[in-house]
Amino acid sequence: MKGFWNSAIGQRTSVIAAISIALLAFGVAGYMLLEHFTFLEALYMTVITLSTVGFTEVRPLDSIGRIFTMVLILMGAGFIAFSLAYFSQIVLDGDVLEAYRRRKLTKKLAQMENHYIICGCGQMGQIIADRLLEHKVSVVIVESDESVLVRLREKGLVFLNGDATDEENLVTAGIDRAKGLVAVVSKDSENVFIVLTARDLNKKLHIFARAGSPGTDKRLLKAGADRVVSPYVIGAAKIAHNILRPTVTDFLDLALSGEGMHLSLEEMRLPEESRLIGMELRASGIRDNFNLIIVAIKRADGTMVFNPAPGEKFQPSDTLVAIGSVENLSRFGRDCTNCYATLRPGSE
Repeated sequence: MKGFWNSAIGQRTSVIAAISIALLAFGVAGYMLLEHFTFLEALYMTVITLSTVGFTEVRPLDSIGRIFTMVLILMGAGFIAFSLAYFSQIVLDGDVLEAYRRRKLTKKLAQMENHYIICGCGQMGQIIADRLLEHKVSVVIVESDESVLVRLREKGLVFLNGDATDEENLVTAGIDRAKGLVAVVSKDSENVFIVLTARDLNKKLHIFARAGSPGTDKRLLKAGADRVVSPYVIGAAKIAHNILRPTVTDFLDLALSGEGMHLSLEEMRLPEESRLIGMELRASGIRDNFNLIIVAIKRADGTMVFNPAPGEKFQPSDTLVAIGSVENLSRFGRDCTNCYATLRPGSE
């Protein structure tokens, strides 16, 4: 409530309320002094005069009382005109709409959980947000650049206007209920600070960060980031791979993006109740029934089994890396008791 009165709308409302009280006090004092009315009579006359409802006067007025009433009417009319202009300016300034949007956003954020907070929505942040939204992953963007906010508002995305290095903004974005955070602001120092703050607020949060300069990746990992990506290193490596292994690179690009072909490379986590737990790969029917290839298995302790042998047994919470058609991947995900799969929309 205190924040409302400190806002532009609260301050302007305070001015209107103060003028209203001053007019009432002026009218009551005038009728009591000039016409010798009681307080209740003076208040009644002031209210019906300022509101121009035209009810009967308490008692006949003399010349001075009539002159005072006319002055009070003019002051009331002027106050109404002033109030209309004042509140119209508030609407034109966008304060009312912004306050409504903030209340609506606060209510929506309070209901969100297992979402990702993206700090900074430049080129990288926008691409990340688009990809996550394609996979039906809830996203909250924290951004302070007004030009970027206009674009986010036009696209109807959930965003918070503020500095991502401010702890209060991360709390408002629901960091205590979030699944992960992505720090991709332009300055490495701000990314380090964001990671430090985020890790302090939520120990279980999955944190991904961008490293723009050499050496920053180590600082980000020490600050608490789970994964650090350097766009320049990845870009340079991608160009080198395109030169040395163009066919392999094209295949991986198509498999990972899903564009131009029905083949996809996806990961699925086996729940404890999956029928595959304890079963050997050759007996699972994954190849025969779903026409999928298991490229790797990641164990719960982080151990990676590449090109698993036919006798490899599935364990609880294994993450399978499989390649095949999107339709078959989706069918396999349903069959193995709702395996978690990062499948694209429309694959069901």
